[in-house]
Amino acid sequence: MSPAAAAPAPCDDRIRSFEDFARVHQFLLIAAGVPPSLHRRLYRKLADEVFDGGERFSVEPCEEGRQRRLVLASDTALGREADVFLVDHAWSFRLSDALKQLREVPGLAERMAALMCVDLDRKTEVEESDEQCSENGGGLEHVLQVVEKERIRIQESGSDFAAWLELEELGIDDDMLVALDLSANFPNLVALNLWGNKLQDPEKVMQEIGKCGRLKALWLNENPVLNQCTEKDVLDGLPELEIYNSHFTRKAREWALGFCGDMVGAENPCLSVGNISLDNIVTLDLSDRSIHKLPEVFSSSKLSSLSKLNIRGNPLDQMSGNDLFKLFSGFTQLQELEVDIPGPLGDSAITIIESLPNINLLNGVNASTIVENAKHVVDSALKPRVPEWSPEESLAERVIGAMWLYLMTYRLADEEKFDETPIWYVMDELGSAMRHSDDANFRISPFLFMPEGKLASAISYTILWPICDVHTGEECTRDFLFGIGEDKQRSARLTAWFHTPEKYFIQEFRKYEEQLQSTSICPIKEAPSTKSVRPSDGRPLRVFTDIPQVEEFLTRPEFVLTTDPKDADIIWAGMQIDSELKSSLGLTDQQYMNQFPFEACLVMKHHLADTIHRAWGSPEWLQPTYNLETHLSQLIGDYSVRKRDGKDNLWIMKPWNMARTIDTTVSGDLSAIIRLMETGPKICQKYIECPALFQGRKFDLRYIVLVRSICPLDILLCDVFWVRLANNQYTLEKTSLFEYETHFTVMNYNGRMNHMNTPEFVKAFEKEHQVKWLEIHESIRIMIRRVFESASAVHPEMQNSFCRAIYGVDVMLDDKFKPKILEVTYCPDCTRACQYDTQALVGSQGPIKGSDFFNTVFGCLFLDDLTNVSPL
Repeated sequence: MSPAAAAPAPCDDRIRSFEDFARVHQFLLIAAGVPPSLHRRLYRKLADEVFDGGERFSVEPCEEGRQRRLVLASDTALGREADVFLVDHAWSFRLSDALKQLREVPGLAERMAALMCVDLDRKTEVEESDEQCSENGGGLEHVLQVVEKERIRIQESGSDFAAWLELEELGIDDDMLVALDLSANFPNLVALNLWGNKLQDPEKVMQEIGKCGRLKALWLNENPVLNQCTEKDVLDGLPELEIYNSHFTRKAREWALGFCGDMVGAENPCLSVGNISLDNIVTLDLSDRSIHKLPEVFSSSKLSSLSKLNIRGNPLDQMSGNDLFKLFSGFTQLQELEVDIPGPLGDSAITIIESLPNINLLNGVNASTIVENAKHVVDSALKPRVPEWSPEESLAERVIGAMWLYLMTYRLADEEKFDETPIWYVMDELGSAMRHSDDANFRISPFLFMPEGKLASAISYTILWPICDVHTGEECTRDFLFGIGEDKQRSARLTAWFHTPEKYFIQEFRKYEEQLQSTSICPIKEAPSTKSVRPSDGRPLRVFTDIPQVEEFLTRPEFVLTTDPKDADIIWAGMQIDSELKSSLGLTDQQYMNQFPFEACLVMKHHLADTIHRAWGSPEWLQPTYNLETHLSQLIGDYSVRKRDGKDNLWIMKPWNMARTIDTTVSGDLSAIIRLMETGPKICQKYIECPALFQGRKFDLRYIVLVRSICPLDILLCDVFWVRLANNQYTLEKTSLFEYETHFTVMNYNGRMNHMNTPEFVKAFEKEHQVKWLEIHESIRIMIRRVFESASAVHPEMQNSFCRAIYGVDVMLDDKFKPKILEVTYCPDCTRACQYDTQALVGSQGPIKGSDFFNTVFGCLFLDDLTNVSPL
């Protein structure tokens, strides 16, 4: 047998060389931003599956074990674009499958929980044993030993030496505190830390601590006594106390400032104020001290060397902004300032820079950068969000709550198909340890390696490379929002990973809320004058359509189908006909079409909300709705207010222009809401958490609206509507949010559809809820009219006398049976309308055949026949 016959000819697309790799992956390499100098090295590592990151990097715990960070651990530095590394994907999934996979794939929940640091309370037997031994070693005897050791040290230092006692988490109770006799053993006690003990009786505790009359600082945090003991009680008993539970008291002076400026501490307790040299303080951290008014000694004459000041987390509500600016402007050496924005100095970083021209760094950002980029809110020292969970939650549930801090996403696409559903993934332990920095030293990008040259053979990786020189021991960071600037709401989007200034977002929400409340357009009501468009010679109207149901069910003799669009009087198309397509088909402006110009103001979800907002402000029939591409700050503010006030905070994210609930998600997690922007433009709408239910299940209603004119408004409603039912019993259990058949009602394409005839539904609904459907129906009619009045008032450019169209309007009822608009659909799917015979509840008498649906539609729109429709 010849060699040629022995084996099949090799596939031309298979990757066998770097040249093949570069050709097949050309666009992927460009999209990923991989430097050309690294292409060949990347190919070799992909082809040989080389994961050598472990040789160069190490993963370290941080944030008290609640996070991890990546550090360059190799002995040699890593130069800019000197190497590229492969990062494996530890978990890839579609969002709807996430919880199911965590529950069913062996070891997945355990690995993800460890990676995301949400298993910290799952202690090993050894850890529990060690802790038990530690507890057994405590008690009065142990505490007395600690105190005696400190007493001897103080005595050796001299009788006038001040004492600073650290007695936190030693299990000290009321009786033990009395037995310690601190005032006798430490007559010059200036600081006492009793954080995390078991003190309970306020009278006994204050009697004992009150004997220490020279105390300047006291910590009683996390003691039961705080539930019964007020700050006033403590201050009345300790006349010299300047710091209480880390906060400044009204008596705070030099000692408190010295403590925050590292001039006073356990190594230098300092009893005499005269020994505290405030003029030597260069850096002063007053953050989170609950300061309402800065001490009188806080002055440029006392703090003449002050260069760095942090006043974050303080209300400073007893000082005006002007007074603060005047005070700070006297500090001629002050170059770096950390302050909440918005906060005591106002809501504009630019105003702060202009008022304090000596400041070089504001919240860690260069002043010139702030001015150049017109950044009003800046913060480079944001506190990271760390996962929160309750001990009762399973590991799978904890991972679901934490995963939005770690997820990445991509979509699959080739020349033939675009995958509408995004894929989310978690990088392996090395990749997931990379934290954010605005000045990152690494860049990452997802990459699909296709060893067979086809998408079907693709293996997903994340690739990682240095974008500047990195030295041994340096943390390796990436920009979580690479390429996204303030024009795309960068600062607001960082809220997904960090605690950003909540006050700013609430302020933005309040302004937006006031704007909506002040908006209302009264639509002009004109009598419509739509007439039949049938030719005077009585010939039938020629109809061109690409919709199978129209071809099958349009049987009225006044209409005849044609296969030539140029020959048609009426173009009834399922596809969008733009000017280019219209020109290529040879269509004219004198042909009737089932598409109104600018109808996007109704059928695209963000435009629908904007149209309604501009016409009616914030009507009760539209749930609070935000365009995430333009109003993320306002949404964050709304979310924050609801969270603060203990209100429900469940939201639904919907793509602007997707049907069938594709890429639609329900969540109460702010990080999830923001991260979901990454899979395409969306609106975020307040979820109807308490909908009207039918036999315990969610439902919505599909109405068909026939539009014959926009200005004046001439719309009619089909006498028949259709109910769409969820399959599962409704619940707000957190894990149910991943169950499509619980929270969604469109079952034509997903799940199993259980059709229910409308009259049967209404009869059962009235009986279940003891309501009159006709009253509900009338409120729905009014709402639908308001929706189209919005378009007529805000977008009169929609009007075209040669347009006639039908729209699907989806409506949901809340538990008070008030209607809520969900969406408006262009050229709605009318399969069910044609399939089932039914009976109208209003208007028409007798049965209505499904097969007559399009006869009714075309008769109304083009012949002025009002059979089975009712004017709105």
